[in-house]
Amino acid sequence: MKKLFALFATLLLAGSAFAAEFPDITISEVKELALSKKAVIIDVNGTESYAKGHVPGALDFDVIENNFAKALPADKNTLIIAYCGGPQCKAYQEAAKAAEKLGYKNVRHMSAGISGWNKAGAPTEAAK
Repeated sequence: MKKLFALFATLLLAGSAFAAEFPDITISEVKELALSKKAVIIDVNGTESYAKGHVPGALDFDVIENNFAKALPADKNTLIIAYCGGPQCKAYQEAAKAAEKLGYKNVRHMSAGISGWNKAGAPTEAAK
């Protein structure tokens, strides 16, 4: 019975660790970083959603995906923030994993997504 419990606990912890593969970052932190331009913010909601409104300064992943390495700075310690629709959306992982694969060491996830951003009354920017 103890072995079964230990196995269950291990699986539970492994699942939790996988769910939080990229550390979360809050809306207020992203607001400050967007204003100071001290991070690269990537919107993974698709070009149509991006055009309607995105975090100010965010890049449209659909547009930069084919030249992702060129769209990011050379410094692999640069803070990279990926977001998508909201807490249940996993689309952000595509950009986050691509940045990680390129060697970026500081990749974060704004789990609130654009829905949380809008709900918080944070400003958005429409595509130009």
